[in-house]
Amino acid sequence: MKLKKLLAAFTAAALVLSLAGCAGAPSSASSESAQPAVSAASSAPAQETAAPTQSEPLRVAGLKGPTTMGLVNLLGLSTDSKADENGLKPSQDGSVLYNMYGAADELVPLLVKGDLDAACVPANLAATLYNKTQGAVQVACINTLGVLYVVEKGDTVQSMADLKGKTLVTTGKGATPEYVLRYLLSQNGIDPDKDITIEYTSEATEALAKVQAGEVSIAMLPQPFVTAAMAQTEGLRVALDMNAEWQTAAGTPLVTGVLLVRKDAVEADPARFADFMEKYKQSTEQTAADPEGTAALCEAFGVVAKAALAQKALPQCNIVFETGDAMKTDLTTYYQILFDADPTSVGGALPGDDFYYAG
Repeated sequence: MKLKKLLAAFTAAALVLSLAGCAGAPSSASSESAQPAVSAASSAPAQETAAPTQSEPLRVAGLKGPTTMGLVNLLGLSTDSKADENGLKPSQDGSVLYNMYGAADELVPLLVKGDLDAACVPANLAATLYNKTQGAVQVACINTLGVLYVVEKGDTVQSMADLKGKTLVTTGKGATPEYVLRYLLSQNGIDPDKDITIEYTSEATEALAKVQAGEVSIAMLPQPFVTAAMAQTEGLRVALDMNAEWQTAAGTPLVTGVLLVRKDAVEADPARFADFMEKYKQSTEQTAADPEGTAALCEAFGVVAKAALAQKALPQCNIVFETGDAMKTDLTTYYQILFDADPTSVGGALPGDDFYYAG
């Protein structure tokens, strides 16, 4: 009874604020949000629920958007579409049970209480859950790098310096998009509070509408929404790749999404998880080798609304499979910058070394 009350409190408090990555369709561009508000109730260790037995498939969740694009080839299209009591369906080879979610606050309670073993989530949400579950989860790989781009209806912005004195509209107030933008402006000698006007909207569609109406000419938006926006808006162009700008300023790539796994699920059967990771790596490689097939699966799983959009956007979504020291280096740099901007963005403290899955 105590555990049920705890989970109920957690579910009510686990919210996701604004946009970090992006959603598969413009109407749900906030599904891969960066800044969750996770209640203190979630600080109870996740090990209170028994880990799955060795004979069970790994239970994995994805968010609709870029962080799950690299997973779809592993899942394949199963002929068995029957879902279990938690809505999980079997992958084509039966090694995985999966479900897709529109927002992180839908899957977080399931992961915490042990109804899921792993999930593709925004990078800073992973750090927050590590802190709130007293280290019961760890990051297994980076699956998505930067997906934020500055677009302009015009031709005045060629560098970060050109944003000085301009008005820019974006999403993600109090979340990763704001932290990324403010950090990069500061690193390029622009005071984000004095030298530029930043307008925040709740959704990417609202930001684009302002550009289309001529209210502003510059916006910071995520992929694959950028690809859709350019098809809808004559004269709209990509002015700045924020991943490239972050690489220049921080010396490491900008991270968007990761695979987060419960430690007890790994410990229950290390070989099972190692096998999953190898298949996940191959699936990610397949996104580049077969973008058309990957795009079709993205549509089939609801990761992106249309296959044509997914195929066109895939090269700009920076899908990767990064593990080990490279993963740790890129994440520690990213987390430190977020922590310096707002400690609550990573759960109040930087993750310990045990956060990083070593294989």
